[in-house]
Amino acid sequence: MHNRLIKYIVVILSTIVLGTIEADAQFREEAFSQNYNEPGDTTALADSTDQLFSFKELFGGLAHKNEMRIGTMFASSIILPGTAQIYNKQYWKLPIIYGSIGALAGTGGYYLHQYNRTQKAYDSFIEQKNTFENENGFAYPFTAPEINSKAKTTGTLLMIGAGLAYWGSLMDGAINYHPDRHPHPGRSTIYSILLPGLGQIYNGELFKVPIYWGCLMGSVHFYLTNSTNYQRFRRIYMEATSDNNQSPISAETAKWYRDEYRRYRDYSVVAIVGFYLLQVIDANVFAYMQDFEVSDEITMNIEPAVIAPNSAYAINAPATIHGGQATVGLRLGFRF
Repeated sequence: MHNRLIKYIVVILSTIVLGTIEADAQFREEAFSQNYNEPGDTTALADSTDQLFSFKELFGGLAHKNEMRIGTMFASSIILPGTAQIYNKQYWKLPIIYGSIGALAGTGGYYLHQYNRTQKAYDSFIEQKNTFENENGFAYPFTAPEINSKAKTTGTLLMIGAGLAYWGSLMDGAINYHPDRHPHPGRSTIYSILLPGLGQIYNGELFKVPIYWGCLMGSVHFYLTNSTNYQRFRRIYMEATSDNNQSPISAETAKWYRDEYRRYRDYSVVAIVGFYLLQVIDANVFAYMQDFEVSDEITMNIEPAVIAPNSAYAINAPATIHGGQATVGLRLGFRF
């Protein structure tokens, strides 16, 4: 340790003495933006401005003429379900996907239409009933039609099923995509988009799942609670400001609580979106960093170096200390 310290001191003093001979090394910001490629070389430009979506890549992948990135496959599958299955050469799944989505959505729409018809008939009956009683002064002699609530429940469940079938087609495409590395950042990202926490499981970071799910469920809980209280004090405020005021609290107090709970409800929405995006970003970043290793041994090395001028590499001129605009400096290197 003592000998190394003496070595560093000698190197620094020698560099200072030699640096006084010619210390006009030039550092220009052009060195960080200079392009050393051939004039007709577009490889570097293509690498630095990679397209997020390419129809050429999409149609070429569907024709199995080139590989398709998982992001392109996922984006196209959102618009046109079954794209991923075509690229993965699983054509037999297409009738299942379109059959299930079409049957569930169509049947669900039929039941919801039946519910809407009964609801409109009931609303029309109530309007006629009120008009008749106001004009005649006695009760309306007809019975109100029933609202088909069962059709509403059935239709809603069927539409949820259609959504799950659509979601399943996207998940199936991501699962059957064959990446060239594991974990694949694109697959991890799509997993987290489709199901929060699944990307972390794919990356082998199971301990993060309860953290993100706890944050999301807590945010959803606060959203529901604040939304309920907002609707409550909104109703109380409307009662307090009506002609027939039967509100237990003043309109000013109800308005204050209404605005507070609405603000907390909006904060809860921001928290839900924030935690959702955070776990997607986390899955992507840590999938990229799986191969990043840092050694426990960190070393530093200091040695003298000759710093060449800017024009030395451009005109192939020899870098000399006298007359060549070169200077002596220190090279500091870290190895980890």
